[in-house]
Amino acid sequence: MRIATYNVNGVNGRLPVLLKWLEETQPDVVCLQELKAPDEKFPHQAILDAGYNAIWHGQKSWNGVAILSRGHEIKELKRGLPGDPKDLHSRYIEAMVNGVVVGCLYLPNGNPAPGLKLDYKLAWFERLTLHAAKLLEYKLPVVLAGDYNVMPTELDVYKPERWVEDALFRPEVRKAFHDLVAQGWTDAIRKLFPNEVIYTFFDYFRNAYGRNAGLRIDHFLLSPQLEKRLLNAGVDKHVRGWEKTSDHCPVWIEITDSETE
Repeated sequence: MRIATYNVNGVNGRLPVLLKWLEETQPDVVCLQELKAPDEKFPHQAILDAGYNAIWHGQKSWNGVAILSRGHEIKELKRGLPGDPKDLHSRYIEAMVNGVVVGCLYLPNGNPAPGLKLDYKLAWFERLTLHAAKLLEYKLPVVLAGDYNVMPTELDVYKPERWVEDALFRPEVRKAFHDLVAQGWTDAIRKLFPNEVIYTFFDYFRNAYGRNAGLRIDHFLLSPQLEKRLLNAGVDKHVRGWEKTSDHCPVWIEITDSETE
């Protein structure tokens, strides 16, 4: 079973890229972020025609998350991250797919920092951490996948000294990520590739993709029940080189279909 996450940076504007990638790789489950479209503008029919069921939580111009599934029912469990009923950002959706709880998230960027946007990011992180702890209590296979907007270590960022004051790399943001992982989650990429330079995002400016000057900000956190089933992981880096593509690359993991395999 292949589970992917992909910040599409506008699902309608990048639809040809998304559909090409889906056809090429045929992941079983896909978490999308930055739809940048209200619910009624989500390209549901095109996704269906590509062979995928879908649920989505959209928002005009900004944010937006979706879960796609090929060949399995999607049972929606939660829409929006608990803990702040006043928060109207569409940044979290959760579903059961083929026996796995899939949480698709788009964590706030937090810039400029310090300031209100960083405060919102840290508060969102706290809510995510509280919800993640509850998910672990169920002792089910869970994956929290998406754009976390954090580089956990210096290995995850090209020229880290340039990012010290950025909200994606500030000490309090990295601490929030590490505190979340410390609950009992496994960073799938680092589990399999502990010392490799792996990037999932390349800015549109300064030929970042051509220079391999990237960031690793798209992550899979696995519950202990799912970590046992982890087989492989990777980044479809070549997609970043396509015309009119997102600044993120699709990232994926492969797990066994059941714990007994």
